[in-house]
Amino acid sequence: MPPPGSARHGHTTLRGGQGGLDRNEAWALDADPSRPTGGGGSRIDLLSVVPLVAIAALVALVAALVWIVNGTEADRARTQLATDALWVEQTLRFQLSIDEDMLVRLALDQVGGTALLTLDARARLHIANNPEVLSVAWVDAAGERLHAVPGQSAPVGADPDLAALAQRLAGASARPIYSALRHLPGQPATVVLAVRSGDGAGMVTATVALPLLFERHVPWWIAEKYALELIDVGGAVLVARARARLEPGAPSHTISFDPPLPGMLLRITSYSAAGPAANTMVLAGIAGLSAFAILALIVLYLTANRRRRAELQLSGEMAFRHSMEESLTVGLRARDHQGRVLYVNSAFCQMVGLPASDLVGRLPPMPYWADEVLGETLMRQRAQASHDFTPRSFETRFRRRDGRVIDVQVFDAPLIDAKGSHRGWMGSIIDITETKRAAALARAQDVSLQRTGRLVTLGEMASSLAHELNQPLAAIAGYAAGALNLIEAGQASPAALRPALEKLAHQASRAGQIIRRIQDFVRKREPRLTPLALAEVITDTVAFLAADARERHLQLITDLADVPPLAADRILIEQVLINLIRNGMEAMAPASRSGDSLTITLRTTAEGVEIAVADQGGGIDPALADRLFDAFSSTKTDGMGMGLNICRTIVELHRGHLRFHPNPGGGTVFVVALPGVVAAGLAAQ
Repeated sequence: MPPPGSARHGHTTLRGGQGGLDRNEAWALDADPSRPTGGGGSRIDLLSVVPLVAIAALVALVAALVWIVNGTEADRARTQLATDALWVEQTLRFQLSIDEDMLVRLALDQVGGTALLTLDARARLHIANNPEVLSVAWVDAAGERLHAVPGQSAPVGADPDLAALAQRLAGASARPIYSALRHLPGQPATVVLAVRSGDGAGMVTATVALPLLFERHVPWWIAEKYALELIDVGGAVLVARARARLEPGAPSHTISFDPPLPGMLLRITSYSAAGPAANTMVLAGIAGLSAFAILALIVLYLTANRRRRAELQLSGEMAFRHSMEESLTVGLRARDHQGRVLYVNSAFCQMVGLPASDLVGRLPPMPYWADEVLGETLMRQRAQASHDFTPRSFETRFRRRDGRVIDVQVFDAPLIDAKGSHRGWMGSIIDITETKRAAALARAQDVSLQRTGRLVTLGEMASSLAHELNQPLAAIAGYAAGALNLIEAGQASPAALRPALEKLAHQASRAGQIIRRIQDFVRKREPRLTPLALAEVITDTVAFLAADARERHLQLITDLADVPPLAADRILIEQVLINLIRNGMEAMAPASRSGDSLTITLRTTAEGVEIAVADQGGGIDPALADRLFDAFSSTKTDGMGMGLNICRTIVELHRGHLRFHPNPGGGTVFVVALPGVVAAGLAAQ
């Protein structure tokens, strides 16, 4: 979309010279209060009555609404309160019936010979799912707990209340019974639910916390509207759940809660005495009639001032648009089909260094055309004169009056007059000299940064090669020395030399693969993922480092779970394992170790798999912990500080993460977490 100064803008500018009021006349009309403002007087009188009618109707409607609402709102509130009270009562009764059923099943299972551990587990499961049940206990006829869930730390002796409950239960039916409300020290108000046990002398009990019962099984939307209370027949509050202090005279509803709880009543009380429906209706009626009254007044005002506003509109619009055009920093230029300049704004004049009097009415060539683009400019003029009305945008050059050449961006659009005729072209011109200069400077800086980046990458690659190739080169040197020893000892038979030379060749191949992988890191390539058995990779890596561990008098222990093959790069995973295991062995120096075992664990997790390397060394210095994975950060005096940085890069290339934490037995545990991308998923891709 072209910037301000398009064809529609130029179209408005052209209309300014055609007809309309003089600006001074328009302002004079605006200041003359004696000028007629509307039509006949009868119409104005009629419209003047409309606001009075609206106000009278508003008052009548409000009175009617108040009378109707006052008559029906109280009944509706009482009905809703009773309905909600019944709903809460049924909900609480249902939850208590669930607890009763649980005790009955425990008693029946005990009669059936179910093991105590099984009964214990069922009781714990019920308590976990229903936290209002504080405990389940098996009680004898004397009121002494034989067994309880959760378990009791020491015998508590006979409980007189439980003994009395056992006597009541012995003379009652097989249905569960409830105790009176109990207030034990350190516990909320509770009741004991009891069921006769299988032997007939004892019972199975459940201690239920009534505040928790209210908290868990009364929905939040009920608790937001009502206060819930459990009271006795005298009106004393036994258990309550309320979020605020109740207002005097707030409506309430009481329901008997006996049974199940003897002598108790359930009372719910509304926090507000009136619902929002009446207020909403009244406000809606007032708002509607007020809007009608305001609309009527606006219509009356608009009718009275329509003619004066219509007369002032043209002059005000012209003055405002002229101010906008002169305030723009974008140059505006209007031309007819012959290229004659019809209009320029002050921004265009400042851009080319010429006054408007030297430009308006002039035919091509223009004094601001640059010599080097003169041919291109003339071709563009001829194309626009051939009745091609397509808006276009292009870059060109202007020569200022002082001789300086500037780069500009031009947006040309058709200039349409008030009759819809195409009069020429309206152009918006932006000076882009500084923008192009800044773009050229940015391109030069990009080239410099790219060269610097290549040098930095080359340095990182050299450091990585020096660190990673040290391991296979050391192995190659060892195998070569072994082969030479065999030759010097006269035991250089092919059968004796072949294993050493094969291992030497394997390490040389591995060194070449490491170089290619480091090049992949530098070039930001993805790892070569193939189906990989992590247990096999760990076993091979441990076997490779076994000799080094024996020299250090250390023991490598593996704990490998059966995990499915993952999509991973074997060489890169081996590099991570070798670095972590060697770091662990080096950390277990004789002077700082807390043991002689280094454990490698493989296990599955919810996100994938984890490989843990746990050493028994001196641990990580807290001052170094935050930058342990940074490049050139090392805990060893002769270390380069690249190993853990490379390990983290490799793990992140596999979309995993590397972390560490202290080993509880002393030392450090490094954990490699890899996502569970199985080999089958790789093949499907």
